[in-house]
Amino acid sequence: MNIEDFLLNFVGNNIVFLLLAALIVVAILTGVRIVPQSQKFVVERFGKLRSVLGPGINLIVPFFDKVAHRISILERQLPTNKQDAITSDNVLVQVDTSVFYRIIEPEKTVYRIRDIDAAIATTVAGIVRSEIGTLELDEVQSNRAQLIIRIQQSLEKIVDDWGIEVTRAEILDVNLDEATRAAMLQQLNAERARRAQVTEAEGLKRSVELQADAELYAAEQAAKARRVQADAEAYATSVVAQAIEDNGLEAAQYQVALKQVEALTEVGKGNGKQTVLLPSAVLDSFGDAFGLLKGRS
Repeated sequence: MNIEDFLLNFVGNNIVFLLLAALIVVAILTGVRIVPQSQKFVVERFGKLRSVLGPGINLIVPFFDKVAHRISILERQLPTNKQDAITSDNVLVQVDTSVFYRIIEPEKTVYRIRDIDAAIATTVAGIVRSEIGTLELDEVQSNRAQLIIRIQQSLEKIVDDWGIEVTRAEILDVNLDEATRAAMLQQLNAERARRAQVTEAEGLKRSVELQADAELYAAEQAAKARRVQADAEAYATSVVAQAIEDNGLEAAQYQVALKQVEALTEVGKGNGKQTVLLPSAVLDSFGDAFGLLKGRS
């Protein structure tokens, strides 16, 4: 018996066992599923959802269950979307938006929505138009972070039924048409000119205030000086009055006469010959002074 006859006899006698072994191998291959970390598998049985397989080794029923969808659970970014919107003050703007999301419930995503990216983009466009319509242009520019939060919150409520999670929403840019840009530039220049005028007026006002303060200070100092001088004169007068009270009127007359004599002496001094003409009243006072001097001696 040759080798070929031996093989034919072996296969003929053990064909049932060989078929059974092959069936077992196929069952093992079709019943064991290894799911990558970045994916989830949606399993159907006779066209109906059976289960969702997570990362790792999973077992399914061979020949009855099949993997119908392999869904990536990695974060995705929608292409930048442009949409027009009108602010509450009737300014047309073009908004560039971008959305990041990931699928967390694949069974909802594959059975409830056909094109998830297009659905999200359309939803974002409607939300952006609605939110911007409640704001003025200045508020859109200055409160962009708050606007992004409102858009993301509104989007999360809508897409929850699709089994996805919105991880981030971004407003990349807010563009204006040329006419609006020109009007805003003109308004900006006018505002700058107004601020310059206000600054100049405030500087002039401050200068006038400082000048008035300086003049007031000078007047106060002059008044203080006059008050000090008046006090000094009053003090001198009181001293003279006190001296007259203590020494009598003759002491005062004596001092006056003495000063008159000294004054006449100075008048009579000279380098050459000169004639000094004096009124008679001066001579009388001169005589009074000598009389007082004689009396005191």
